[in-house]
Amino acid sequence: MPSILSFSSVSPLSSPLPRPRCCNSIRSIYMETKPSQGLYPLHRCKTIHLVRHAQGIHNVEGEKNHDAYLSEDLFDAHLTSLGWQQVDNLHKHVKANGISNIIELVVVSPLLRTLQTAVGTFGGEGYRDGVDAPLLMKAGAGNSHRPAISSLNCPPFIAVESCREHLGVHPCDRRSNITKYRELFPAIDFSLIETDEDVLWKPDTREEDQDIAARGVKFMNWLSTRKEKEIAVVTHSGFLLHTLNSFGNDCDPAVKSEISKPFANCELRSVVLVDKCKNSLDPAVTNYPGKIPSGEDLPSGIADEK
Repeated sequence: MPSILSFSSVSPLSSPLPRPRCCNSIRSIYMETKPSQGLYPLHRCKTIHLVRHAQGIHNVEGEKNHDAYLSEDLFDAHLTSLGWQQVDNLHKHVKANGISNIIELVVVSPLLRTLQTAVGTFGGEGYRDGVDAPLLMKAGAGNSHRPAISSLNCPPFIAVESCREHLGVHPCDRRSNITKYRELFPAIDFSLIETDEDVLWKPDTREEDQDIAARGVKFMNWLSTRKEKEIAVVTHSGFLLHTLNSFGNDCDPAVKSEISKPFANCELRSVVLVDKCKNSLDPAVTNYPGKIPSGEDLPSGIADEK
């Protein structure tokens, strides 16, 4: 798998290693010790802040009756008033924890509920007269009864089809035309979406779990090619569940469970994405080559063996 997800942790040894008598004994001890951590070059790592959208009208109706997901009344479901409260609380959290200050890019699924969650969480404050910044969301967009949201001092937002929810059958997972979204969310970049109408959603075919998982892995590979190191992704429960189940198989079961457990509405989890196949061309900007000025530097361990 080209990229892996990893959680940073510190696990002290339960007891110190015995002091070795020679280099051969050092080698023997460490060959017998299996590392419980992953060690990767920093420039091949990114922090991905995963967010499931807040409560939508389809969540409420589907909780009452699963057949409601088949209703056209839930087409491109928008957030509920409770969902907007969840967004407000997450916005406060990312502000208080400094997350909003380090995000370099917000990637969002092009459905109304994810677009609303993304701009409400990572967007700027309300629109102010005299401030020359395009709007992330116009006032009242998507039956929200919310004020306009500015893009002032915000990272760029880009909509990507490959992190959408399960495709097909459920009208709540069918998106509106991009022309409409561009009008409601002027500062979001929709240039990566190839068609105005939703040609991916089919009324009689629901995307299989293994297919959404494969799509999710490809999406993670795409993220690994981006130059940004701190990326927020606002997406859906099914996409997150099946994508993240593809990762962590080399971890302790408890860590695997931590990676792949289902997301609650408006939950945020931060993970480390590691590029193990050189998808990224990012330079190792913190590394330093050494030997400046050049001089003898034979390691002591090698000298002892000679």
